[in-house]
Amino acid sequence: MERRVDELERIVIPKHIRRKLGLETRTKVAFETEGDRLIITKAFPTCIICGSEDKLVEVKDKHICTDCISIIK
Repeated sequence: MERRVDELERIVIPKHIRRKLGLETRTKVAFETEGDRLIITKAFPTCIICGSEDKLVEVKDKHICTDCISIIK
């Protein structure tokens, strides 16, 4: 399946692909390149300090892990 980049330089992800991947409105996605390929993955929250994906607490739309919270205290 192919899509064109529109005049505002956007690309639409087809609905059936969004549904298959569970991409709902406001779901964050991550973009990476590998050679000449674009890889789009569902983004998972990480700690804004150390990058950990474990034991996260949400504070004002940011995520901090409990280990970093204990260091800050």
